[in-house]
Amino acid sequence: MADLVTGEEAFPSAGFPTPESVLVDTDWASLWHAYGPAADVPVKLPALFSNDRNAREAALQFLFDTVHHQGTLYEATVPAARYVVSVLRDPRTNLATDQRLPLRAELLTWIASVGHSASDDLEASRREHGFPLDDYPQAAAIRTMRPLLFTVAFDCTEDPDRRIREAAIDACIPLLDDPQLQHHRAALVPLVRQVLGTSELWQHRERAIDALDAWGEDSSGLEGQQNPFAFCDSDLPAIGTSVWSAGPWSSTSDADTPPF
Repeated sequence: MADLVTGEEAFPSAGFPTPESVLVDTDWASLWHAYGPAADVPVKLPALFSNDRNAREAALQFLFDTVHHQGTLYEATVPAARYVVSVLRDPRTNLATDQRLPLRAELLTWIASVGHSASDDLEASRREHGFPLDDYPQAAAIRTMRPLLFTVAFDCTEDPDRRIREAAIDACIPLLDDPQLQHHRAALVPLVRQVLGTSELWQHRERAIDALDAWGEDSSGLEGQQNPFAFCDSDLPAIGTSVWSAGPWSSTSDADTPPF
């Protein structure tokens, strides 16, 4: 297992899993991810906190490219989401990735993708084609987990780093499809409009407009991608990566380089 950075422990709340319990109590070998049995997951994920920046980046890419490949929910995606929840409050998630972004922002982007893969929009589309998400155990499990995912994402909407705030708000949006959580939309509307709606990333601005429109809120004054043909394929992030890799943060970020 990778050599880990010494740091404060995560701050599990009531009902929150601990990283150790997720790794030890999950029968990973019986689960599958994009490339077969998931026995490698408990070895790969702790490397998010490795002293080696390349190892940290590899662990992050493993989450995007293997555990949640091309937006697919695999059996291993569900406990992996619990692991991400358990570490998101750990101060070591402020370490920078290869994009010079806080790891926390990237993990929140991963949560957003997982949430979208079990969203009401996707449910409507799949049901129209005869494949409702309720018949898809992994999606049903993620939908059940939405209150837990929302709790940890919403906690990050007041983070002092704008990139983390944007990623947190983006993660909250699909999770608020949950009937138990919809009453929180009112509290999120100002953040969607004032933070996500003014992002330097056009993807986030578009998300803000779509969310406000879907919730019956006023999205006037927000500027989306005015000309959808004004960018080429090279402007889009690769499948399995986050929007940050194609956005201005990747070159203009002032994130501190970790002290090693």
